[in-house]
Parts: sequence; C-alpha cells; structure tokens
Amino acid sequence: MLETKHSEASPPWYFNYPTAPQFSAAIGAETYGEWLGGLPANDSVSLYIHIPFCRAMCWYCGCPTTITRRDAPIQNYVAALRDEIRLVSELTQQSLPVSDVHFGGGTPTLVEPKEFLALMEFLRRRFAFRQKTAIAVEIDPRTFTAEMAKALGAAGVNRASLGVQSFDPIVQKAINRIQSVGQTAIAVEYLRQQGISRINFDLIYGLPNQTMQSCVETATMAVAMRPQRLAVFGYAHAPSSNKHQRLIEKAALPDSSARAEQAAAVAETLVAAGYREIGFDHFALPDDELALAQKNGRLRRNSQGYSADTCKTLIAFGASAIGRVGEGYVENEAALDGYSQHIAASRLATSKGYRLTGEDRVRGAIIERLMCDLEADVPAICAAHGFDRTHFPDSAERLAMLADDGIVDVENGFIRVRHGHRILLRTVAAAFDAYLDQS
Repeated sequence: MLETKHSEASPPWYFNYPTAPQFSAAIGAETYGEWLGGLPANDSVSLYIHIPFCRAMCWYCGCPTTITRRDAPIQNYVAALRDEIRLVSELTQQSLPVSDVHFGGGTPTLVEPKEFLALMEFLRRRFAFRQKTAIAVEIDPRTFTAEMAKALGAAGVNRASLGVQSFDPIVQKAINRIQSVGQTAIAVEYLRQQGISRINFDLIYGLPNQTMQSCVETATMAVAMRPQRLAVFGYAHAPSSNKHQRLIEKAALPDSSARAEQAAAVAETLVAAGYREIGFDHFALPDDELALAQKNGRLRRNSQGYSADTCKTLIAFGASAIGRVGEGYVENEAALDGYSQHIAASRLATSKGYRLTGEDRVRGAIIERLMCDLEADVPAICAAHGFDRTHFPDSAERLAMLADDGIVDVENGFIRVRHGHRILLRTVAAAFDAYLDQS
C-alpha cells in the first residue's frame, strides 16, 4: 500500500506522516547509509520486500506494478533484490533481529517457488530471524498454485493476504479482474493445507457498476471462507496518475452517497458475522492480532495499513519501496531500470526521503492514534514527546468545523470521533496535517 493510492480530491491514507509528496531528493543514498549504520544492534526491525510484477493489469489498481508474461524479468529483479539485501545488511552493525516480514506487490507469488525459498534463506543469513517472526505475503488467487503454497509453508510464511475485491461478475468485467469464488476457495485450501491459517481478504467498494447488494453478497461469500481479517477499501479513482484507470467508465462509478451506503452495508455484514471493526477500513476476528492490539492500545498504522507490529524501523527493499528509520523516511527509485542500475553499481537505490522534525513526530503520533483508536489525547501525546506546545492553531480551526458538523467531540485537547462517522476518519486526521492544502 502506498500513499499514492488516494484520489485527487480526498485526504491521504496516512500510512506515514508526513506523506510521500513531502519526500525530496535531499535525502539520498548517503544519508540512508548513515541512518542504517546508526541503528541500535539489538532493536528488532521489520522488513518489506516489494515485488512489482503482475500477469495482467487490474484497472482499479493504484500501486506501482509492471505487467509481464515472462519469468525472466522477475528472475533478474530477484537477483537485484538479493544484492540490495546484501548492501543494506553490510551497513548495519550486525545481523539485526527481525520481528515482521511482508512481501507486497504486484504479485509476490509470481516468483518461482525455488527462487522464493532461496530468497527467504538469503534473508535469514543476513538478518536474525526468530521462531515467532511473522512472515506475510500478498497473493493473487488467479495465479496461485499448490506448488507455491508448499514453498510458502516451507519458507515459514504464516500469514497470507488474498486479493478478492468483488465476486460480482459484472464488476469484475468492468475492472478487468475475472476471479471466481472457486479460485479463491482453492487458494485458501492450498494455504490451510500447508498450515497457513492466518488469512486476510482485501475487498473494495465504490467500483464501477457496483451496488450495495453486490457488496453485501461479496462480503457474505468472503465470510463463508472465514478469513481472520478483511480490509475493505474505497476505490480511489485517480486517472491522472494511474493511466489504466482511464479504462474505467467514470459514469459507472457510484456517487459519494452510494459509496457510503456500500461501506456501511459491508461493515454491518462483517460485524454481524463476528468481526470487529479495526480503524476505519479493517475487520478482524476477536482473536486476531489486530483485534488484540486494538484492545490493548497497541494498534499501529504503517505502509501495510493497520498492524500489530511495534518496530520503530522498517527496512524496505525493491523498486519504489518506502522504509522508515528513527530519523525519517526513505524511498527507493521507482523505475525498474533505475533501481537495478543503482544496485548493480553497489549503491543503495534511495531516490528521496524525509528527515523528521520534532513537530512532525508529534503531529504524526496524533494522526496515528486518531486513525487507530478514533480518539487522541493531544496534551498527553505532546507530553510524551517532550513537546512544549499542545495547541496547534491550524488544527484548532479545522477541528472546530468538524465539531460544528457533529463529526468529532473536542474537550480539553481530547478528540473523539463520534459514532457513525468512522468513514470520515481520514478527514479528521487531516486536521493535523501541516502540509496538506486544506482549502
């Protein structure tokens, strides 16, 4: 998931703060190398590996991906990934302990099974994995095989996220993604046969020709397979930055009122089936890590969305991948050729980044708590960061308008989103975004 996934007229998704548009070339490979060298040797880190390849383009997609029918480009890319992993690991003080690993895409399971196993083995040689390290991978059920499922099990993968989006054939045709319920069920069975029982589904509302009824039917069919959690995203139509979205007929998109009804209907269906609402777009069974993290006040927001991962450092590998260290954010070169050229020259592929200020950290913490808990104690957060100011004039004005609209309650710096306005959570969080055009 990336910050480019929001539409031109909506607030950011706040996977990180400040968001990617604030990144600049002032933070490059040299700075990132220094930051890596300064990482505490005993602090756990998370790893993200981006695999930007798919077999076909889904027209709704807002993620950076490359379409290929051949395996050679994927193999060449994996070779570059191994070199980047080596470069990064050589800059750290020792083999850093790993808490979480996430393979995102694109379609990570397009990597050949033997190559995936070899890549995981290489990661284990360069970083200190633990028995309880969480390893997750994103899957397209349309190309998933029993052989790949066996490789995931052998590699220690213990969570899988399956793209579903919609089971409505009319919607699937409109977004160029034909995927039957049977294909999805078989992929789930393959995973469970390998002991991978922690399964996520991704659903989308607001797609072309989608109706409230078809959203509910999709949610009902998804629930029948009993994934542990579901992410329910609103389609972000941004054809100016995602050219393939121009293939979607704008007139076929539901209006804002219909989108809200679809979101509410899906939420009602999932809650009735025993799932708990997490943040504003996730749902999890009561014993899932996300539900437990929310209950204990440990829910986090990062580049994978909602997470129970509490690591301060996210080391990201691959083209366009965004990482986070204590000092700030870094982003790799997005173009595959440029990324590969940097790595081939034994250079980090960092193309831009952002160095955090003290105020950025405070605003980011407030935004994260709002996104995770639907409430934030601003004075307490400021105190925890040693920040001597608890009042943000720009935010106060925006919050006052939201309060007048009945969306939030504000009392002595404590902010709470009112019941029924969860869908507007990003707008509430945006009140603390110092860089967003609020006009």
